[in-house]
Amino acid sequence: MATSTPALDLPVAGLRATSTARLPYQHNVLLRSFLLERPAGNVLVYNSPGLTADAKAIDDLGGALMLLINHEHEGMYGDPAGAVPAFVHERDSAATARQMQVAGTFDRRQLLAEDLEAIPTPGHTAGTTSYLWDSGAHRFLFTGDFIWIEDGQWKAVLLDPDLREQYLDSLALVCDLDFDVLVPWGVSDNGPCFAMTDKGDTRRRIDAIITRIEAGGDR
Repeated sequence: MATSTPALDLPVAGLRATSTARLPYQHNVLLRSFLLERPAGNVLVYNSPGLTADAKAIDDLGGALMLLINHEHEGMYGDPAGAVPAFVHERDSAATARQMQVAGTFDRRQLLAEDLEAIPTPGHTAGTTSYLWDSGAHRFLFTGDFIWIEDGQWKAVLLDPDLREQYLDSLALVCDLDFDVLVPWGVSDNGPCFAMTDKGDTRRRIDAIITRIEAGGDR
């Protein structure tokens, strides 16, 4: 008897979430990839085991034109199932390409399509890049590990003190972006995979991160 393919979660209209995987070195963090349902062609954001686990469901939704990588650490999961070309910032491309195929790179803020923008936000790694997608109903900002959510709190992950000033500049940049849904790569396992927000809430939360980073913290 044929069985139906489990559908991807739909946390917000237009945004599909894959099944989760735990971050190997921080077990309370759940990782997901996301499928952006677009009339011009679907796009995947973040590499994770969920892309392979849910390959059939992704195919049933029409597949995807590309996979957008936020930063080099996503390469640790290797090439996902399917032949979706992966793109990453050139400053993270060499490290990413050691673990998975990279089809192309970019080196600046640029429109990838009318509704989709790549915005370099270095700090977590030198090539960390956020993606801003306007679905028509919402403006989603995909921040990877640059801004993630732990117990409902927005947090940074500063790994290299030499990138502290770039991190602060990137946080200031995000404060001025127009978005109402934050979608990180990972969240703690007791909350949703996204956060609804507005200008005032975004500024308050990012100002709190800036204060911690300026004081010498790494979160």
